[in-house]
Order: sequence, then C-alpha cells, then structure tokens
Amino acid sequence: MTNKEVIVRCESGLHNRQATYFVQKANEFESSIWLESGSRKMNAKSLLGIMSLSIVTGATVNLSAQGSDEEAAVTALETLLQRDVY
Repeated sequence: MTNKEVIVRCESGLHNRQATYFVQKANEFESSIWLESGSRKMNAKSLLGIMSLSIVTGATVNLSAQGSDEEAAVTALETLLQRDVY
C-alpha cells in the first residue's frame, strides 16, 4: 500500500470540474484508491464520494492506493491536486 499526505493547492479545491477530472484520472488505474479528509475516507473513483468530502484549497488530505499500479496512481493524483484543470 502506498500512502501520501498532500496539501490541496488547486485554486478551486476539489469541487465540480476539478473533482470530475480527479475521479476520471483515478479510474485510469487498476488499484483501489482512497482519499481521506479528516475522519472521512472515500473511494477516489466515486464522484459523489469525492464531492461529499468538500475539500477546499489548502486542505491536507491523505491519498492511498493498493494494487499493481499504486505508486503511479498516487503520483498522478497528487500532481492533479497541485494544479487547476480548465
């Protein structure tokens, strides 16, 4: 299992379009991927789950993955949390 603590730096937080791109990217990987904010942990491949976390800019989240491509998944999703998608 690969875990990484990430500070969300995208200006819009993880809402609407940013959340959609995050979930689409997560679904490109075979690994099970989870995003944790505070005491809540959601499947990173679920748009409703990710949006329900209400993650804002500057929030610290824990990104974890388990599977054959876990390191690549965590690296790609961390990168996505660092920038805005337009």
